[in-house]
Amino acid sequence: MISSIFGKTKPINFIIVLSFLFLTYWVVHFFLYDKAYDTFELVLQVLYFGVLAFSIFVVDFIVKRNKITAANSFAILFYALLILVFPETLADSNAIFCSLFLLLATRRLISIRSLKNIKLKVFDATLWVMVSSLFYEWAVLYLILVFLAIYIYEPKNIRNWMVPFAGIFTVFMIAYCVLILSNQPEFLVDHYQFQFDFNVTYFSKWINSTKLVSYVLLTIFAIIFAFLKLGKAGLGQIVTMRLIGFSFVLGLILKILTSSADAHPIMVTFFPASIFISNYVESIKKPNIKEVVLIVSIFVPLLILLTTLVIK
Repeated sequence: MISSIFGKTKPINFIIVLSFLFLTYWVVHFFLYDKAYDTFELVLQVLYFGVLAFSIFVVDFIVKRNKITAANSFAILFYALLILVFPETLADSNAIFCSLFLLLATRRLISIRSLKNIKLKVFDATLWVMVSSLFYEWAVLYLILVFLAIYIYEPKNIRNWMVPFAGIFTVFMIAYCVLILSNQPEFLVDHYQFQFDFNVTYFSKWINSTKLVSYVLLTIFAIIFAFLKLGKAGLGQIVTMRLIGFSFVLGLILKILTSSADAHPIMVTFFPASIFISNYVESIKKPNIKEVVLIVSIFVPLLILLTTLVIK
């Protein structure tokens, strides 16, 4: 049943996923965090959900355009399910925006494999990474992914290595001009402190630590399986998966470096995790086993969300 729906690319899949996310979003805000919003704040929350919904379309676009998985909708399904596993991310607008801009950066980096307009793609990716860092300063670590893409695809052209610095300068200049106009010129200095904000309280709670460890172990298993399966794939596909895998590692580092009570950047790892988990599910040949795996994949996140609501 589930595999027959999400095993294909249909518009109904977006409707199902977005409707489910819409319901979850407001459940988390009104029941998990007991939020109360006035009209303006409610409009802002609708905007944040719109950004989250757009992220789903970006995930699907990246997957289909680059043929990272087969022709199915597993990636957006698992992306949404991971949000259920970590519902606290829905209360963090910075996580939603940072994740979107890193998705846009990843899209440009993956497209470099065509070896066309490399400098433009590197510049665009750098812009998106720097914009994402306006929400979490440690997101600048994703510049490593930009330089890694240059090293992999065209390292001998020295101009490629200079492009990211132009992108960094561009974002800072535009941001500084906007901040001056809004009478907040000190924002950049105050924001880019790069402090190690480790939240011991978050990790000391058994439900948080158990979720995070289980999630990381499951994704690592899917990553190992994916690379074993990619042994016969083309070089371009292997390189793409390496970039996505490295993106997951950077996301975990970002989570560790930014783990304050109101910051939940784990969302930035959902895209690479959903890709590798989708590849694993695709590899299951027996329909009955695949159906059971999908049912469990949906049931467990729902159970985690309900447990979180009960013990809040």
